[in-house]
Amino acid sequence: MTLPDPPVNLTSRLGDFARRLGLGNRGLRQLQERAAALRLPFPGPPLVQESIWWRSGPQLQRLVDLPRGALSGPVQDDKAEAHAHLVRVVEVERRELPNLEVRCIDGLAGEPGEPFEHLEDFAATAACRSLRLISYKDFLRTLGLALPHFLAGEPIQLLQAAWLGERLFWAGEHHQAAFASAIVYARLRGLQDSLPAQLLHYRLSARGVTELRKHYHVLTVPGQAWSDPGFMGLLLDNALPYARLPLQDESPPEILLLPRRHALANAFGEGLCRAGASDFAAYLQILLDAQPAD
Repeated sequence: MTLPDPPVNLTSRLGDFARRLGLGNRGLRQLQERAAALRLPFPGPPLVQESIWWRSGPQLQRLVDLPRGALSGPVQDDKAEAHAHLVRVVEVERRELPNLEVRCIDGLAGEPGEPFEHLEDFAATAACRSLRLISYKDFLRTLGLALPHFLAGEPIQLLQAAWLGERLFWAGEHHQAAFASAIVYARLRGLQDSLPAQLLHYRLSARGVTELRKHYHVLTVPGQAWSDPGFMGLLLDNALPYARLPLQDESPPEILLLPRRHALANAFGEGLCRAGASDFAAYLQILLDAQPAD
């Protein structure tokens, strides 16, 4: 037996009538216009610069092991779905390098200091010059400060991110001056000392970036947005689904993820783009297109 269709209530009939008249999009247009009129100091995406410091570039490798608690937002399911897309943006591969020439390393993963382009620039500072490398024995002693077990064959730990080019970064956090001075000495003297190495190589995933762009507006927003009445009014009064993630460990800016499938959230995202918010997903696509092939 075929069941009868459920009765259509008055609200549904009025909604259908409004859509036929083209009035159903009025609320979307109004939301988009109000978002476009916001005046906030929208930040640009992180800079990719030639630097010896691993942490001075965009920290996209955080996405690989992104904790679920790193995302904030009002609805758990929305955060979980955004998290599922974000963790697919970057891939990591562990590589074993049996014989890596130490002269090839040109970066440090410790706390960033002055913006040096190469280790030679850092080695010219007073902190490095005080180590006084004048012999091969000095080289071994100085390298041993940073790598106390390298003579026993312990692998050196390295990092590499495709969006930062081919630069290899030493993963150690301490004795940066000693390590840089030893590497620069090896280059100056033409030493061909090789060490076993373990490399974590990060790459942007073409599929992950494409899926993120397909499903979300991913926009950079300033910290001030979360205390701005106009921004928060549009976000909360319309009960928009969203998730937010800091781009850095402890400070703004942040990225705001708005699902495109939700009409109001999509309109809000389009309005924010018109207001000046940077499209972080498009930025990822640019980095993806520029990263070297393996």
